Amino acid sequence: MQYNLLVVLGATATGKTSLAVNLAKEFSGEIISADSRQIYRGMDLGTGKDIEEYVIDGTPIPYHLIDIVDAGYKYNVFEFQRDFVSAFEDITQRKKLPVVCGGTGMYLEAVLKGYKLIAVPNDEVFREEMKGKTIEELEVILRSYKELHNNSDIETKKRAIRAIEIERYYASNPQIDMSYPQMNPLLVGIKFDRESRRDRISFRLKQRLKEGMIEEVQSLLKSGVSADDLIYYGLEYKFLTQYAIGQISYDEMFSGLEVAIHQFAKRQMTWFRKMERSGSDIKWLDGYMPLDEKIDQVKEWFSV
Repeated sequence: MQYNLLVVLGATATGKTSLAVNLAKEFSGEIISADSRQIYRGMDLGTGKDIEEYVIDGTPIPYHLIDIVDAGYKYNVFEFQRDFVSAFEDITQRKKLPVVCGGTGMYLEAVLKGYKLIAVPNDEVFREEMKGKTIEELEVILRSYKELHNNSDIETKKRAIRAIEIERYYASNPQIDMSYPQMNPLLVGIKFDRESRRDRISFRLKQRLKEGMIEEVQSLLKSGVSADDLIYYGLEYKFLTQYAIGQISYDEMFSGLEVAIHQFAKRQMTWFRKMERSGSDIKWLDGYMPLDEKIDQVKEWFSV
């Protein structure tokens, strides 16, 4: 298979950035971030941008979809898909390899499966008409609109009805441009056992606090970003903001954030397993493999 896209995914604190950047260097590629928070300017330590890793032996590795909007803005998956396609086409037109790096499962699936992310309005009358049909009947109707490459759209009646509702809308609005670039991705995941992942998360949290993560949040607040907007972003920005404005103590912030990140990493792995059940072929690397061995293994997969 001729791959035209390389994806490096995994839970938080698994070393995705280092591997992706080194692979981009090996394959003459450029990074496209698939992280829902790294798009915000000024949110650096809390989102784990690790910009210093984008330079190898003095050579900067180009990256996209990092620092593209101001903190306080509520960027969404619709915008991500649009911006991703733009970056993908720009990179490929210059004969470079797009290397996606990130752990936001929804963003990854949106671009890998080419979801038609148009704000299709709800049709309550149609939903009522479909409510009495079986999942098998709904599947037949959906197949009359499109080929099903996996079972994700027919996992439940609710999802099947919404999928049909969306396809009906597209069929009745042919002026909508639904073109999508052809992608043949190699999906590479990095994983650690649960206890190792927890240890890495805790270590990285302490390290980032030492590096000034609290000061980063204080600076954002001073710049005019509201506490509510920062709390909206969740995880580090939620707990650090609550601490910065005096709602919780340092110990409450640290313990609460530590637990929240562990839970987040667990949800990330659950999402990746769901992707696999839906047909995504993720080739997993043991996180403890030396970096050069990881690179060699990916090069071997890529050349098949």
